[in-house]
Amino acid sequence: MKIRVRIIWLLSSTFASLVLLFSAFVYILSSNYIFNDFYDRLKTRTSTTIRIELDHRGDKEFVKQFKQEYLEKLPLEKSVIVELNKQGKPIIQNKATKEEANFIRKVVRNKSAQERKGNLLKYGTLYVSKKGKRYVVYTSARNMYYAKYKNYLGGLLISMFFSAVFLIVMVSLWLSKRLIKPISDLSSSIHKIGTENLHFRIENKQESDELGELIRTMNNMLDRLETSFETQNNFISNASHELNTPLTSIIGQADLMLSKERSVEDYKTALNHILEQAEKLNKKTKALLFLAQTGFDGKKMTIEKLRMDELIFETMETVNRIIPGNKIRFDFESLPENLDALEIKGNSQLLQLALSNVLLNATKYSDNQVVRIYLTHTKEAISVHVQDDGIGIPPQDLGHIYDPFFRASNTTSFEGYGIGLPLTRNIMRQHKGKIIVHSEEGKGTLVSLVIPYKS
Repeated sequence: MKIRVRIIWLLSSTFASLVLLFSAFVYILSSNYIFNDFYDRLKTRTSTTIRIELDHRGDKEFVKQFKQEYLEKLPLEKSVIVELNKQGKPIIQNKATKEEANFIRKVVRNKSAQERKGNLLKYGTLYVSKKGKRYVVYTSARNMYYAKYKNYLGGLLISMFFSAVFLIVMVSLWLSKRLIKPISDLSSSIHKIGTENLHFRIENKQESDELGELIRTMNNMLDRLETSFETQNNFISNASHELNTPLTSIIGQADLMLSKERSVEDYKTALNHILEQAEKLNKKTKALLFLAQTGFDGKKMTIEKLRMDELIFETMETVNRIIPGNKIRFDFESLPENLDALEIKGNSQLLQLALSNVLLNATKYSDNQVVRIYLTHTKEAISVHVQDDGIGIPPQDLGHIYDPFFRASNTTSFEGYGIGLPLTRNIMRQHKGKIIVHSEEGKGTLVSLVIPYKS
């Protein structure tokens, strides 16, 4: 069942049930009111009968005139006066029915009573005259108002019910159309999105409600998909080129050596060249595999408590073994007064790898000039900053530094594979942190690794 149909059904059934319940409530209250009103009429006639018949028994003309002027004749109206003997028992004539006798006794017991049988209603009361005599006086009549009013009210309520249901259905159709329209527009917009237009974003007209939040989430997802798709395309393009170059060199060198007999020295030279290219291919393959393994795929890794200063010193020792005589300097003044701020949670090997990539790049691209490391921290995270005075990154290349195998246009004289920064970014993502790069060509680069305390 479609959402629009469900909305119409839900709204219509809910409001129709409420209207039906309200109509039944009105019908019951109105019926009770009609009976109570008729009992009041009977009570008035009973009181009038007492005043006239018992207090003005001999004035027949007065009785007749009063009833004609002030009392409306009710259907089957009958007023009865029953005298009680000294023992308080009613003097009932033989012609009184059993029901009438029971009603008279009920009035004697309770001093007043009312009774209903179908549309025939009775009201009676116990009266004591000025001379001390006691009487049971009651009036009965058929309530014809109830039948007329019931038919009128029932017909009116039924008509109103069906009219209300019709209006509710119409309103539900209109409301469902309005409520579903943003979802329909969203569905139409999503159908327009494909691999050829991942730059397309859904227009958000519902900024303040849940649907607006959904659209924002979907647009954020499209941002990530577009970035991932472009990164994948760049990765495939660069990887195919980087892997194809050494393979082509190896195959070409082997074909050349096999084309005719060569000297031992030629074979040695060719094998050394092939070995060199194979080693490059091996390094690039391992780098690709490691990059894939550290991709942000949500895999679990070993997390432990670490000291950031100890992690930095261990990484500096590793870099010292790779580049002896480097000029990496740690700024001890940047250490926080509260040493607890140095404690983080993470994977030691991965964080060392991320930091070593940054330090090796800083040393390499600054021609082994001074590289400064310092720390800053907030309540949420600690940041490791690596500042060099090297060649920097051209502005047009800054947007591609995280593409695998991409190398800036001014790095052709430096050896490298373009894996370091993408690998570092993946590691930082695994730690729910981030890498920030500020660079100016010819003046140097500042790389910041931001690691949250709650990773």
